[in-house]
Amino acid sequence: MPSTIPPGSNPEGSDTSPNAAPLDPITALLREVEGSDAPDAPRSDLPPPPPDGSKKPEKVRKPKPRWMKVTAIVIIAILLVPVVSFARAVVTPNNLSVTERAAEWMRDNNLGFVLNSFENWWLSNHQPKTGGEPDRVIGAIDVEEVGPTTTVKSIAPHLPKPTNVQVPEGVTPVANEGIWLPVGPTVGGAQPMYTTQVRPDSVHTSILDGLTWMDPKLLKFELFPGTEEPGGKWAKPSQVPMDQRLTLAAAFNAGFRMQDAHGGFYLDGQTKGTLRDGAASLVLYADGRVTVGVWGRDVTLTPDVVGVRQNLDLIIDNGGGAPNPMGPATNAKPGTPAAGLSDNADGAWGTTFGNKILAWRSAVGVTADGALIYGYGDGLGALSLAQLMLRAGCVRAMELDINTVWTTFNFYAATRFLDPASVQGTKLLPDSFKSANRYLAPDARDFVGVFTRAL
Repeated sequence: MPSTIPPGSNPEGSDTSPNAAPLDPITALLREVEGSDAPDAPRSDLPPPPPDGSKKPEKVRKPKPRWMKVTAIVIIAILLVPVVSFARAVVTPNNLSVTERAAEWMRDNNLGFVLNSFENWWLSNHQPKTGGEPDRVIGAIDVEEVGPTTTVKSIAPHLPKPTNVQVPEGVTPVANEGIWLPVGPTVGGAQPMYTTQVRPDSVHTSILDGLTWMDPKLLKFELFPGTEEPGGKWAKPSQVPMDQRLTLAAAFNAGFRMQDAHGGFYLDGQTKGTLRDGAASLVLYADGRVTVGVWGRDVTLTPDVVGVRQNLDLIIDNGGGAPNPMGPATNAKPGTPAAGLSDNADGAWGTTFGNKILAWRSAVGVTADGALIYGYGDGLGALSLAQLMLRAGCVRAMELDINTVWTTFNFYAATRFLDPASVQGTKLLPDSFKSANRYLAPDARDFVGVFTRAL
């Protein structure tokens, strides 16, 4: 029977008739790659169409491009570095809480501005209440040493007892407010330390801030480095050593972290940072004396200087000159609060948070006759801190550290006769944050120890 296949057709479905149009090179190449010469040949790499009424097959997940994998690995590696650094900072043994370690890590890693913003917000929204009366009485602090008493035939040279501190205008003083009370044992028959408490101003009348007056003729002062601040390795320990504890009378905090102090730290021939001309400086001498002044004007690095702690600029200044323990005995000019203090002109008093925000702050200063005064407490701005130190008799003064975590003044005494291991601390202000035994164990921050002289 003759074939019924139409002329020009292909029984296999391929377009091979002589009348078929020639393929262009691109189409021919594509067909070769797909493994078929037919123009409508099905793709072998695609799943067959589902039968009617059946579920669609799951999509085949294509592998992610290599650049995406590389990018992910790089991001994880970048994030891993700060995570490991933060973890190490948190678990490093020291006397800081986990929160304090986290805060220190942030400041070390250029995140201080975040912490400062939070502190600014928090303190701005939790300012001390106005009005009211203190919730505690002001009494004498009993830290007398135990053991037999000795009879002193002659009284050692000493400074006269300070004049009582004036209370803020319009404030009715509570019992003992502004009155200097003796604290600690006598030295050479004379009283080396007095303490008092006083309201910071006439508005925040429920707050009592603390002041301690110290006589450098009866006391010696030493600078100690912390485990973290000022940083570096030092021959001196970061705590009061056991062999000095029986003469330890008191200790107090030093200044800001070095990256915020606008100055340097010097101890026994070694310097951390740079001693800045014009900086407020606490200067300690080989014979145990101490003063506060402007570096390059009142004090310089002479051979008898063993310690320098700089922090910002003076908050009270008398223009230079006396008192200077290494200079001639001349009358000191009165001090005044530094110009621009209320608005932090040129950032001279730090950037942690605004100077008008009330917080725990501390300061150290010198009187006209050379006594050293430490002051601290709550409800203080930079200006009211200066006014507190001015009322206490300072002619020059510098701000030290701020915030309740870092401000500390403790007295110390043995509880067993001639046993240095029995030495215990007592806080000047009972509501201060750190332990009364701070500085009897390694501390993260540098501090000043106050010791009785052997006369």
